[in-house]
Amino acid sequence: MPDVAGFVAFSLIALGMVLTPGPNMIYLVSRSISQGRAAAFLSLVGVAAGFVFYMVSAALGITSLLLAVPYAYEALKMAGAIYLLCLAWQSVRPGGKSPFHVRELPPDGPRKLLAMGLLTSILNPKVAVMYLSLLPQFIHPEHGNVLSQAVALGFTQIAISVSVNAIFIVAAGALAGFLATRPTWLSIQRWLMGTILAAFAIRMATEAQR
Repeated sequence: MPDVAGFVAFSLIALGMVLTPGPNMIYLVSRSISQGRAAAFLSLVGVAAGFVFYMVSAALGITSLLLAVPYAYEALKMAGAIYLLCLAWQSVRPGGKSPFHVRELPPDGPRKLLAMGLLTSILNPKVAVMYLSLLPQFIHPEHGNVLSQAVALGFTQIAISVSVNAIFIVAAGALAGFLATRPTWLSIQRWLMGTILAAFAIRMATEAQR
Protein backbone atom coordinates (compact mmCIF):
# COMPACT_ATOMS: atom_id res chain seq x y z
CA MET A 1 0.00 0.00 0.00
CA PRO A 2 1.16 3.63 -0.53
CA ASP A 3 2.78 5.36 2.44
CA VAL A 4 0.67 7.81 4.44
CA ALA A 5 2.51 10.95 3.27
CA GLY A 6 2.25 9.93 -0.38
CA PHE A 7 -1.41 9.01 0.05
CA VAL A 8 -2.22 12.41 1.56
CA ALA A 9 -0.28 14.25 -1.17
CA PHE A 10 -2.04 12.26 -3.89
CA SER A 11 -5.44 13.00 -2.32
CA LEU A 12 -4.69 16.73 -2.23
CA ILE A 13 -3.64 16.72 -5.88
CA ALA A 14 -6.74 14.74 -6.83
CA LEU A 15 -8.86 17.32 -5.00
CA GLY A 16 -7.08 20.20 -6.72
CA MET A 17 -7.59 18.57 -10.10
CA VAL A 18 -11.30 17.97 -9.67
CA LEU A 19 -11.71 21.59 -8.55
CA THR A 20 -9.97 22.73 -11.73
CA PRO A 21 -12.71 23.15 -14.37
CA GLY A 22 -12.71 20.50 -17.07
CA PRO A 23 -15.14 18.81 -19.49
CA ASN A 24 -16.57 16.46 -16.87
CA MET A 25 -17.48 19.15 -14.36
CA ILE A 26 -18.80 21.54 -17.01
CA TYR A 27 -21.01 18.78 -18.45
CA LEU A 28 -22.36 17.67 -15.07
CA VAL A 29 -23.13 21.18 -13.85
CA SER A 30 -24.79 22.04 -17.17
CA ARG A 31 -26.83 18.83 -17.03
CA SER A 32 -27.90 19.55 -13.45
CA ILE A 33 -29.13 23.05 -14.30
CA SER A 34 -30.69 22.08 -17.65
CA GLN A 35 -32.37 18.79 -16.69
CA GLY A 36 -32.20 18.45 -12.93
CA ARG A 37 -30.13 16.67 -10.32
CA ALA A 38 -31.41 13.15 -11.03
CA ALA A 39 -30.26 13.38 -14.66
CA ALA A 40 -26.90 14.79 -13.58
CA PHE A 41 -26.37 11.95 -11.09
CA LEU A 42 -27.06 9.38 -13.83
CA SER A 43 -24.45 11.12 -15.96
CA LEU A 44 -22.07 11.04 -12.99
CA VAL A 45 -22.40 7.24 -12.87
CA GLY A 46 -21.23 7.17 -16.49
CA VAL A 47 -18.34 9.51 -15.70
CA ALA A 48 -17.27 7.27 -12.81
CA ALA A 49 -17.38 4.22 -15.11
CA GLY A 50 -14.98 6.03 -17.44
CA PHE A 51 -12.63 6.65 -14.50
CA VAL A 52 -12.69 2.95 -13.61
CA PHE A 53 -11.88 2.00 -17.21
CA TYR A 54 -8.83 4.27 -17.31
CA MET A 55 -7.74 3.32 -13.81
CA VAL A 56 -7.74 -0.43 -14.52
CA SER A 57 -6.00 0.04 -17.88
CA ALA A 58 -3.36 2.32 -16.40
CA ALA A 59 -2.79 0.10 -13.34
CA LEU A 60 -2.09 -2.94 -15.52
CA GLY A 61 0.07 -0.99 -17.96
CA ILE A 62 2.06 0.84 -15.28
CA THR A 63 2.73 -2.43 -13.49
CA SER A 64 4.15 -3.98 -16.65
CA LEU A 65 6.16 -0.88 -17.55
CA LEU A 66 7.82 -0.42 -14.17
CA LEU A 67 8.85 -4.07 -14.08
CA ALA A 68 10.16 -4.17 -17.67
CA VAL A 69 11.78 -0.81 -18.46
CA PRO A 70 14.72 0.68 -16.52
CA TYR A 71 14.34 4.36 -15.59
CA ALA A 72 10.63 4.28 -16.50
CA TYR A 73 9.77 5.46 -12.99
CA GLU A 74 11.93 8.60 -13.32
CA ALA A 75 10.55 9.34 -16.80
CA LEU A 76 6.97 9.07 -15.58
CA LYS A 77 7.77 11.38 -12.68
CA MET A 78 8.96 14.08 -15.06
CA ALA A 79 5.92 13.55 -17.30
CA GLY A 80 3.67 13.99 -14.27
CA ALA A 81 5.39 17.26 -13.35
CA ILE A 82 4.90 18.61 -16.87
CA TYR A 83 1.25 17.56 -16.79
CA LEU A 84 0.59 19.39 -13.51
CA LEU A 85 2.25 22.53 -14.90
CA CYS A 86 -0.11 22.35 -17.89
CA LEU A 87 -3.08 22.07 -15.55
CA ALA A 88 -1.81 25.00 -13.51
CA TRP A 89 -1.58 27.12 -16.66
CA GLN A 90 -5.10 26.13 -17.72
CA SER A 91 -6.35 27.32 -14.33
CA VAL A 92 -4.83 30.80 -14.53
CA ARG A 93 -4.61 31.53 -18.26
CA PRO A 94 -6.69 34.46 -19.57
CA GLY A 95 -10.09 33.33 -20.79
CA GLY A 96 -10.12 30.14 -18.70
CA LYS A 97 -13.57 28.57 -18.51
CA SER A 98 -15.67 28.21 -15.41
CA PRO A 99 -17.90 25.17 -14.99
CA PHE A 100 -20.70 27.56 -14.10
CA HIS A 101 -20.76 29.16 -17.54
CA VAL A 102 -23.54 26.76 -18.35
CA ARG A 103 -24.30 25.11 -21.71
CA GLU A 104 -27.91 24.46 -22.71
CA LEU A 105 -28.46 20.70 -22.99
CA PRO A 106 -31.58 18.98 -24.38
CA PRO A 107 -33.35 16.50 -22.05
CA ASP A 108 -32.12 12.92 -22.54
CA GLY A 109 -33.29 9.51 -21.34
CA PRO A 110 -31.48 7.37 -18.74
CA ARG A 111 -29.47 5.31 -21.25
CA LYS A 112 -28.25 8.37 -23.10
CA LEU A 113 -27.39 10.12 -19.85
CA LEU A 114 -25.21 7.18 -18.80
CA ALA A 115 -23.65 6.97 -22.25
CA MET A 116 -22.96 10.71 -22.44
CA GLY A 117 -21.34 10.66 -19.00
CA LEU A 118 -19.16 7.71 -20.02
CA LEU A 119 -18.14 9.31 -23.33
CA THR A 120 -17.41 12.66 -21.66
CA SER A 121 -15.08 10.86 -19.27
CA ILE A 122 -13.39 8.57 -21.79
CA LEU A 123 -12.88 11.33 -24.36
CA ASN A 124 -11.47 13.71 -21.74
CA PRO A 125 -7.67 13.80 -22.30
CA LYS A 126 -7.23 15.18 -18.79
CA VAL A 127 -8.38 11.85 -17.34
CA ALA A 128 -6.21 9.71 -19.60
CA VAL A 129 -3.03 11.71 -19.02
CA MET A 130 -3.68 11.90 -15.30
CA TYR A 131 -3.70 8.13 -14.88
CA LEU A 132 -0.73 7.57 -17.17
CA SER A 133 1.56 10.29 -15.84
CA LEU A 134 0.36 11.23 -12.35
CA LEU A 135 -0.51 7.88 -10.78
CA PRO A 136 3.04 6.47 -11.09
CA GLN A 137 4.44 9.38 -9.04
CA PHE A 138 3.02 7.82 -5.90
CA ILE A 139 3.75 4.15 -6.59
CA HIS A 140 6.83 2.77 -4.87
CA PRO A 141 7.79 -0.83 -5.72
CA GLU A 142 9.61 -1.16 -2.39
CA HIS A 143 6.28 -0.64 -0.57
CA GLY A 144 4.72 -3.79 -1.98
CA ASN A 145 2.69 -4.95 -4.95
CA VAL A 146 2.65 -2.25 -7.65
CA LEU A 147 -0.78 -3.23 -8.99
CA SER A 148 -2.45 -3.03 -5.57
CA GLN A 149 -0.91 0.41 -4.97
CA ALA A 150 -2.17 1.65 -8.35
CA VAL A 151 -5.67 0.33 -7.71
CA ALA A 152 -5.79 1.84 -4.20
CA LEU A 153 -4.71 5.26 -5.47
CA GLY A 154 -7.01 5.03 -8.46
CA PHE A 155 -10.09 4.32 -6.37
CA THR A 156 -9.08 7.14 -4.03
CA GLN A 157 -9.08 9.56 -6.95
CA ILE A 158 -12.42 8.22 -8.17
CA ALA A 159 -13.98 8.60 -4.71
CA ILE A 160 -12.74 12.20 -4.40
CA SER A 161 -13.85 13.12 -7.91
CA VAL A 162 -17.31 11.58 -7.56
CA SER A 163 -17.85 13.18 -4.13
CA VAL A 164 -16.85 16.68 -5.27
CA ASN A 165 -18.85 16.47 -8.49
CA ALA A 166 -21.87 15.26 -6.51
CA ILE A 167 -21.62 18.37 -4.33
CA PHE A 168 -21.46 20.57 -7.44
CA ILE A 169 -24.48 18.79 -8.92
CA VAL A 170 -26.55 19.43 -5.79
CA ALA A 171 -25.43 23.06 -5.46
CA ALA A 172 -25.15 23.89 -9.18
CA GLY A 173 -28.06 26.31 -9.44
CA ALA A 174 -27.23 28.24 -6.27
CA LEU A 175 -23.51 28.39 -7.08
CA ALA A 176 -24.13 29.54 -10.65
CA GLY A 177 -26.30 32.40 -9.39
CA PHE A 178 -23.82 33.33 -6.66
CA LEU A 179 -20.77 33.33 -8.92
CA ALA A 180 -22.51 35.14 -11.76
CA THR A 181 -22.53 38.27 -9.61
CA ARG A 182 -19.16 37.65 -7.94
CA PRO A 183 -16.53 36.94 -10.62
CA THR A 184 -13.75 37.71 -8.11
CA TRP A 185 -14.49 34.40 -6.35
CA LEU A 186 -13.92 32.50 -9.59
CA SER A 187 -10.62 34.29 -10.12
CA ILE A 188 -9.45 33.48 -6.58
CA GLN A 189 -10.36 29.81 -7.01
CA ARG A 190 -8.52 29.57 -10.33
CA TRP A 191 -5.32 31.18 -9.01
CA LEU A 192 -5.39 29.12 -5.80
CA MET A 193 -5.71 25.84 -7.70
CA GLY A 194 -3.08 26.92 -10.23
CA THR A 195 -0.60 27.77 -7.48
CA ILE A 196 -1.14 24.46 -5.66
CA LEU A 197 -0.75 22.39 -8.83
CA ALA A 198 2.37 24.32 -9.89
CA ALA A 199 3.93 23.77 -6.44
CA PHE A 200 3.36 20.03 -6.68
CA ALA A 201 4.77 20.04 -10.22
CA ILE A 202 8.01 21.72 -9.08
CA ARG A 203 8.32 19.24 -6.23
CA MET A 204 7.89 16.28 -8.58
CA ALA A 205 10.37 17.64 -11.11
CA THR A 206 12.94 18.15 -8.35
CA GLU A 207 12.48 14.61 -7.07
CA ALA A 208 12.76 13.20 -10.60
CA GLN A 209 16.15 14.88 -11.09
CA ARG A 210 17.68 13.43 -7.91
